[in-house]
Amino acid sequence: MTTLDPWGAVKIDNYSKLFDEFGISKFDDLLARIPNPHRYMRRHVIFGHRSYESVLLAILAGKPFAAMSGFMPSGRAHLGHKMVMEEIIWHQQQGGDAFLAIADMEAHAVREKSWKECRELGINEYILSAIALGFEPGEHGHIYFQSKSANIKDLSFELGIKANFSELSAIYGFNGETNIAHMVSALTQSADILQPQLAEFGGPKPVVIPVGADQDPHIRLTRGLAEKINLFTLFTAYSKGQEAHAHVKIYSKSAPKKAFDAVKMAIDNNTTLSFFEYEGHIDVQCDPSKINETLENVKRITSEVEIKFGGYAFIPPASTYHKFMTGLQGGKMSSSIPESYIALTENPEDGAKKVMRAMTGGRVTLEEQKKLGGEPDKCTVYELLLYHLVEDDNELLEVYKDCVGGTRVCGNCKKHVAELMRGFLKEHQEKRELARERLSEFGF
Repeated sequence: MTTLDPWGAVKIDNYSKLFDEFGISKFDDLLARIPNPHRYMRRHVIFGHRSYESVLLAILAGKPFAAMSGFMPSGRAHLGHKMVMEEIIWHQQQGGDAFLAIADMEAHAVREKSWKECRELGINEYILSAIALGFEPGEHGHIYFQSKSANIKDLSFELGIKANFSELSAIYGFNGETNIAHMVSALTQSADILQPQLAEFGGPKPVVIPVGADQDPHIRLTRGLAEKINLFTLFTAYSKGQEAHAHVKIYSKSAPKKAFDAVKMAIDNNTTLSFFEYEGHIDVQCDPSKINETLENVKRITSEVEIKFGGYAFIPPASTYHKFMTGLQGGKMSSSIPESYIALTENPEDGAKKVMRAMTGGRVTLEEQKKLGGEPDKCTVYELLLYHLVEDDNELLEVYKDCVGGTRVCGNCKKHVAELMRGFLKEHQEKRELARERLSEFGF
């Protein structure tokens, strides 16, 4: 069985297993409906999702939605972090609000980084690179440190009331040796994920968290907490008999009686809805063909009432899952192994040299390469093109065909990719210097 550990080194050999083991849905099923899909979507680097339909519907309808992610400032920002930054920026460009958290509380608790180190790494490694890649400030762009956010601290405390040690242990494998701050950092991340739905940011809306599959425990915890902290729970059901009916059942978990009565009154005043009241719940009936329409109508009513009475009405967050980049020498890319990654602040010449030393999918001899062709699917150099250095799909396809056909040899390919990497790093670092002049726009 696959174990996902957001703080450990995880290598996933069979992504398809995650669909069954963790209930992750296939992203390709949505791809045809996505306007202007990011290259990670087009190239199946993003392979799975939870509830991304809600975000997609908001994009298509021009309705509010948000994307957020966090970065633990424990080391240098590298190409793996760039992937997440680009996904957040793409969603911002599609009209969404963008949130980027610097998880300094997590770095302090889990990696024992000083607060000073967290701030320096957060700004100089992550924030500058995000701005250089296109993250925009203002009403729709928010970058913050966990430790400086009153929202995050207050919300994580509220969420902590709904969480318990048994649940955290089941999700993360916490035990008697786990320090309390580590557990608090997990709840802090849930607060990060749910913050875009607070009233000051426009209230409940679909929010997507782009992650690697190893971060799924955070998503599962937060989805559960979002349901628990809400005042109302909705279920759909069907009844059979002479006349089939569909039902949207509204249960009050911790809502004041006045809030429950307000829901009942709002439904009673809605001429399109009919209901029965039972002990502890309201049963809204409808034709089975209108169940989705009725459910959305009831969600709107209960959400408006919940917020009026001081609740949150959170929508469980959506998530997308991307494949891991392979380390340059094979295996998983790891921040603790400098030769496995290329940092966004890497000297361009050093970055190019790392490409030249990277593991390829070439054959043992040039003769075999020409006869059998290369194996780009096993090549870390081709991966750099796939993930980062070539935007045009047709250009990438030509590289793939030439490699498989044996006409593209590794030495020449490495030189080409090294030059592209040198150019990317030089341009990115120039943009980082321009970004430094814009830090005040983000409150730094």
